[in-house]
Amino acid sequence: MATSSAADLWDVLTGEAASESSLWGETLLPVSEQRRAPVFSTLCDPAYALGVETIYEGYLLHYGRPRLFAPADEDIALLLGDYLYAHGLVRIAATGRVDAVAELAELISVCSRLRAEGEEGDAEAWLACAVALGPQPPDDEAAERALAAHRSRIAP
Repeated sequence: MATSSAADLWDVLTGEAASESSLWGETLLPVSEQRRAPVFSTLCDPAYALGVETIYEGYLLHYGRPRLFAPADEDIALLLGDYLYAHGLVRIAATGRVDAVAELAELISVCSRLRAEGEEGDAEAWLACAVALGPQPPDDEAAERALAAHRSRIAP
């Protein structure tokens, strides 16, 4: 589903999660407390923005500080993160670009391995994936903004 504005992206992401499960709806932060700021989707083709932000929010639920949700415990965070991974991949698949699905599935796999092994490199993996999904390579400033935003959501 394409969105007409950045506000719509967040409304669609949160609205569909809440309609999918009352549990997901209960974990939503009030809109005034949500951090509705795109990170890596700004570097991608706009057709992928909603899928990428959905997957990224799932990643934050697993490994960082989510922008939109505040689950009561780690089990709910893990389940919601998995739901968002899957839902984001479905969105990317809807574009008809199998290569984009493969890029994001590989990203999820690589980042999971890095986290399991206690290694760094997830920010660079996200950036490389976003660049691969983009219409053109980002300028250095845009790439650094995305990396800094990511680190602020992951850092302790």
